[in-house]
Amino acid sequence: MKPYLVKTPKLLQWLYPKRVWAFSRKSNNIHLTFDDGPIPEVTPWVLDLLKEYNAKATFFCIGDNVKKHPEIFKRIVAEGHRIGNHTFHHLKGTETTTINYLKDIALFEETIENSEFRIQNSELLFRPPYGKMTSKQAKEVHNKGYKIVMWDVLSGDFDQTISKEKCLRNVTKNIESGSIVVFHDSLKAEKNLRYVLPKVLNIFFNRCI
Repeated sequence: MKPYLVKTPKLLQWLYPKRVWAFSRKSNNIHLTFDDGPIPEVTPWVLDLLKEYNAKATFFCIGDNVKKHPEIFKRIVAEGHRIGNHTFHHLKGTETTTINYLKDIALFEETIENSEFRIQNSELLFRPPYGKMTSKQAKEVHNKGYKIVMWDVLSGDFDQTISKEKCLRNVTKNIESGSIVVFHDSLKAEKNLRYVLPKVLNIFFNRCI
């Protein structure tokens, strides 16, 4: 597992000011996001838990998973959560040509349009898989009308080398008002997620949107 930053440095946020890293620190809200779903093994459980705490989240979905599991996707939308584009094939931008990257983003869009469930998002949201994309790709994504949403707290739930307790500390020790927190509704993250998410909601649920 390559090293990664749990707390996004201020310098990185300063270098890419057009990307959304966090929201107002004056707000009491935290912003929960889930990448890489939807899948039947994890996403319905996440939705059940969010409903229990009356919490809303943003799901950055992989288009191929939406195509495979349209009913789960429809449930995400029906229950008032926001949807973001995470490409169709979960492409790493720095290893993909800009043309192919944009085609994959468009393929996600086509999949959503064909999902038979209209999304009423007020704005288009995009998160690059692995947090990796070139400046040219970012410019083109912005030109397509997307807001690029990054994060300031990375839970590390995908990291199978860390304990579930360490994963929880990654969140609770770094979260602050306005934070955007990354979780994954994926098989790789399931063990850590099932331990961490209920505890995070129990602590912060009255501040989640």
